[in-house]
Amino acid sequence: MKSPVQVTITGAAGNIGYALAFRIASGQMLGEDQPVTLRLLEVPQSVATLGGLAMELEDCAFPLLHDVVLTDDLSVGFQDCNYALLIGAKPRTKDMQRSDLIADNGSIFAAQGRAINEHAARDIRVLVVGNPANTNALIAAANAPDINRRNFTAMTRLDHNRARTQVAIKAGHAVADVRQITVWGNHSSTQFPDLTHCLIDGTPAFELVSRDWADDDFIPTVQHRGTAIIEARGASSAASAANAAIDHMRNWALGTDEDDWVSMAIPSDEGHYGIDTDLVFSYPVVCKDGDYQVVTGLEVDDYMREKFVTTEQELVKERDIVAELLKPAG
Repeated sequence: MKSPVQVTITGAAGNIGYALAFRIASGQMLGEDQPVTLRLLEVPQSVATLGGLAMELEDCAFPLLHDVVLTDDLSVGFQDCNYALLIGAKPRTKDMQRSDLIADNGSIFAAQGRAINEHAARDIRVLVVGNPANTNALIAAANAPDINRRNFTAMTRLDHNRARTQVAIKAGHAVADVRQITVWGNHSSTQFPDLTHCLIDGTPAFELVSRDWADDDFIPTVQHRGTAIIEARGASSAASAANAAIDHMRNWALGTDEDDWVSMAIPSDEGHYGIDTDLVFSYPVVCKDGDYQVVTGLEVDDYMREKFVTTEQELVKERDIVAELLKPAG
């Protein structure tokens, strides 16, 4: 049996955190041979609620669950952390604009970045889920100067999963048949769900679905799916978001399928596909041995480039809004 790894979940008393904890403890994220210690981090007024979650985790008798730590202290929450899922943030509610979230949530991720820098393992892998996720990941990374920026990512896997399902339904295929789909850019309504290189059971997607459908139905449906869920249930995505976080971290830790890639929002430091080199931007990536690489060499036409510019410009505006939070203290 391997030694336990430390997994931190922030906002652990919320709906996403609740859905995550049991699946991580069962081995679904890091594998059935990897013991874990869960570090469940919350704001002070919600720590008591974590007690019930801890009791339920105990009652499941997970063989891989080594320990559970409940805390409202960032230094404890990130102590020796190997994997961090940053969920806790002010949630988006009905009629709330993205811009409303930026100022409220930016300081949360700056503080978490500093705590990660001071207390976490040097090879920590961080997934930011709390919105606006891309810019919050940029903030966290900027405030952890001693950690490799590549170790900070944001979640567009939920958008990726949504895109796979929509095209599978339209084409009359199983989701498992859909490969090489990409969500580019920001986890927002400017994102670009892209079928250009997508294969459905080995057949190019555009031989099975029309480009008009992609423009008029597919892309808007994926871009606005979060809003549609809020309108339908009065709250943002929870179980599907937790599932996407598991998918993201499992692929990062254990690898992607040889004939496929996944969408991850990562630091754009290398400027792939002409993107500004100081953003967190979603690309197609392959994962192996705990690392990821951007899929390079994909043909990009004028239509795609226009979509890239739209989502890139939004990220630049968000970065400008939080400019002061991108300067590490000291």
